Amino acid sequence: MAHYRRLPNVNKYDRIQDILSDLNNNNKFGSTPIDLSSSTKMINIAGFLSIVIFYIAILGVGIWAAKKKRSNNNSDEEVMLAGRSIGLFFGIFTMTATWFGGGYINGTAEIIYTKGLVWCQAPFGYALSLVFGGIFFANKMRQQGYMTMLDPLQDAFGERMGGLLFLPALFGEIFWAAGIISALGATISIIIDMEQSHSIIFSAFIAVFHTLFGGSYAVAYTDVIQLACIFIGLWLCIPFAWMNTKVHPLNSLEIDWIGTIQPKEYWTYIDNALLLIFGGIPWQIYFQHILSSKTSIQAQLLSYIAAFFCIIMAIPAVLIGAIAKSTAWNETNYVGSWPIENNQTSIILPMVLQNLTPNVISFFGLGAVSAAVMSSADSCMLSASSMFARNIYKLIFRQRATEMEIIWVIRVGICIVGMSSTIIALKIQSVYGLWSLCSDLVYVILFPQLLMVVYFKNYCNTYGSLSAYIIAFVIRLSGGENIIGLPAYIHYPGYDKINNIQLFPYKTMAMLISLLTLIVISYWTNNIFINGKLSPYYDVFRCVINIPENVQIVGYNPADKDEQMAVLAGGVGKIYGSKNKANGCVDKKTLEPDNDMKSDTIELISNDCYDGNDDFLESSNNQYLSSCKTQLNTVF
Repeated sequence: MAHYRRLPNVNKYDRIQDILSDLNNNNKFGSTPIDLSSSTKMINIAGFLSIVIFYIAILGVGIWAAKKKRSNNNSDEEVMLAGRSIGLFFGIFTMTATWFGGGYINGTAEIIYTKGLVWCQAPFGYALSLVFGGIFFANKMRQQGYMTMLDPLQDAFGERMGGLLFLPALFGEIFWAAGIISALGATISIIIDMEQSHSIIFSAFIAVFHTLFGGSYAVAYTDVIQLACIFIGLWLCIPFAWMNTKVHPLNSLEIDWIGTIQPKEYWTYIDNALLLIFGGIPWQIYFQHILSSKTSIQAQLLSYIAAFFCIIMAIPAVLIGAIAKSTAWNETNYVGSWPIENNQTSIILPMVLQNLTPNVISFFGLGAVSAAVMSSADSCMLSASSMFARNIYKLIFRQRATEMEIIWVIRVGICIVGMSSTIIALKIQSVYGLWSLCSDLVYVILFPQLLMVVYFKNYCNTYGSLSAYIIAFVIRLSGGENIIGLPAYIHYPGYDKINNIQLFPYKTMAMLISLLTLIVISYWTNNIFINGKLSPYYDVFRCVINIPENVQIVGYNPADKDEQMAVLAGGVGKIYGSKNKANGCVDKKTLEPDNDMKSDTIELISNDCYDGNDDFLESSNNQYLSSCKTQLNTVF
């Protein structure tokens, strides 16, 4: 292989411009100066045609999927979860394609080029998140029959607290979609010489359009095309790019595409790894595929298999990033600054396909990337809008909303999420930065709360949830974020003042403090209300003592110092939806006889304790409550 001499900070375009400048300066005949800028910019015809063809294919599949929906069933479950009819084969494709999208391939190539393989944590972290999600959450969530990730949170903490928890989930989905759209805009700007901002807007419009009318069916079927396009297109391009004469051997000592980790960066490295692993679980886009599976066993299997494929699918993006690192870009047709500036590293992958492969090959590669990126954006938009329509609009504002009304709210939500993601994509350049940033708030706020409501629901309440939410948000905000220009208000130990980087694992610290706060505050509030240390009048969230009339409180006598009363929240059946608005408390109408307790005994105690005693909700006198608990003790 021939080796070419590198000329730092100089490329062919600059050298030609210098020659033309000298000619123009010494022009004795007064002719018009030569302008090379317009002549060097041209549209990649093959790339443009590939985008058109693949976009038409994606739109066609989306429209076909919309028609494939069951004509006699237009329920919100049909739109959000495809009627829970996604089999294992399509489920694996959709789950893998959800993570392996535009941000995945473009972001992986970008981080390999800028910092090296050891810092490419996202593919491996998100793959492990699928494994842990399958082990601890997939089976339980699918068995309960939830429709969104927020259902168990609202079931435990109430609709309004669930609405507050919707915000970090929403921002996570928006940042994820923004990274995808930004990657697509970078690809199109390389291919057809369009302004990146214009290409981002155009791409977002296409993604929104076919998601509006296809729902989960469009997402599922386009994901199949997406994976096929990426796998075939990228692997087809890699041999040609690797054998290009402008690419130095990857094992050359001059090329460092592996990267290094400094000792002072160890804690930051661990912090980011934990963020990606556990911050990749509480995602509606993940649970959307879990809950749309036919069975809970299939939900677990598709998580495990998708994790394996996520690692396999990352290989071509890693190789392309390494090839880009080993390329003498000043010897190629690349027009731009050399070394490549940070605001241009997001286009590394399309640059390799554009400049290092033949036109016929780049036709498939660039088309595959653009189709994959556009297809993976629809899942984010649908999942975020589904959460809003069901958990915010219906459960908080319009409890009696019709299914058709919910469907239209979902469609409006898709447009709003698409516009928000587009705005963020126009403001933030780094695809990998957007890709990793989306898990921040999800990790520090949502993960501890979801963990508690799934496994330790009786040990948490709304007071603990709100306190944990505020503390986690404040700690995370105090650490700052360079990607969005947020300064650090607290310099944690080891803070790098030169680069404005936190070297302390404050994100994991925020998550752990949030988890501890949720447990401690919940225990404390339960204790002071149940033992009569604070009047039920102050139970403003109505989640401990001041329970609405149509629920029952079951437990032990508070006078017994060795026992504590608990709010029964587990005997209402396995299917979600049998509980009311009482923050996880049991509705009398849905209470089933439990073991030795007879149904007439339940009715007798219920009528004796609660019927006609409206003062129970407001009075601070606990004697009446104690008498009810004494009667229940005789039953148990």
